[in-house]
Amino acid sequence: MQFGIFSVGDVTPDPTTGRTPTERERIKAMVAIALKAEEVGLDVFATGEHHNPPFVPSSPTTMLGYIAARTERLVLSTSTTLITTNDPVKIAEDFAMLQHLADGRTDLMMGRGNTGPVYPWFGKDIRQGINLAIENYALLHRLWREDVVDWEGKFRTPLQGFTSTPRPLDGVPPFVWHGSIRSPEIAEQAAYYGDGFFHNNIFWPADHTKRMIELYRNRYAHYGHGTPEQAIVGLGGQVFMRKNSQDAVREFRPYFDVAPVYGHGPSLEEFTRQTPLTVGSPQQVIEKTLSFREYAGDYQRQLFLMDHAGLPLKTVLEQLDLLGEEVVPVLREEFAKDRPANVPDAPTHGSLLAGAKDKEGARA
Repeated sequence: MQFGIFSVGDVTPDPTTGRTPTERERIKAMVAIALKAEEVGLDVFATGEHHNPPFVPSSPTTMLGYIAARTERLVLSTSTTLITTNDPVKIAEDFAMLQHLADGRTDLMMGRGNTGPVYPWFGKDIRQGINLAIENYALLHRLWREDVVDWEGKFRTPLQGFTSTPRPLDGVPPFVWHGSIRSPEIAEQAAYYGDGFFHNNIFWPADHTKRMIELYRNRYAHYGHGTPEQAIVGLGGQVFMRKNSQDAVREFRPYFDVAPVYGHGPSLEEFTRQTPLTVGSPQQVIEKTLSFREYAGDYQRQLFLMDHAGLPLKTVLEQLDLLGEEVVPVLREEFAKDRPANVPDAPTHGSLLAGAKDKEGARA
């Protein structure tokens, strides 16, 4: 099972000091967080894609390419690539290039995004969001698997005899997760292609997450990719830790109360009861994260949000030390217990390449 972190890249004032980092400081902080993730033994660093203040990660492949040059083991991913407003041809080119630069240590997560004004900024209609996601990914899927593509659709100009370059590393496209919180059509899309489904359940109660994942698993099996238990599932989560749980609650409360993602709403106590947010000791984080398996089944990737709401870099790095030293080793051991042998690990470039060679050998 893979453990990692994802960042939304918000530039938010620290409510305890009133200071707002510069965009440069925030970008450099995201890089430092990724490097720390590898240092403490995490598996994945993922960045969102945003094109509006107060967020900075408008060019994920630029950032991930820079991080790739400074890391050796970390899987580099997006926590959203906007399949609706990006040209699928450009996605195909950018991520194949990143795949080569990172020696295969890359995958990506498709999403529609949750910022309405982005659509007209890129010449798209938000009312066509689902249709854009379906058509654009159908083209991207072909661009990575066919050397020459003839294509015609509704939302972009036709392609005639087009070859996307560079071609995927070793002929193996990057693994794709489809991320959605509330759209069953996206769970269906992930199942249809046999791709991964990532439910970023940071705002939602367990029963909603369970319904979405069960839909994906059942449809994955319907399309003949394997049993429901073999479907590839990822989850999001949010944590803030201190050795003493009371210290964690006291320190995090001012950040929670004004956070752009959930501030000015339910109390911290209400939110932690109703969602996966955990504010407390490392042991409490372990216990709550292990409980995700009760409604999600055995899954492949767990990503945590830890660097938002104006938290200073020093604090985030301290959180990563706790995550890497006290939490993830226990989670790895506990999640491995009684895990059925037929449940696959999270796909990597190496495992996908091996699978492709096995198929070639079977056809020979």
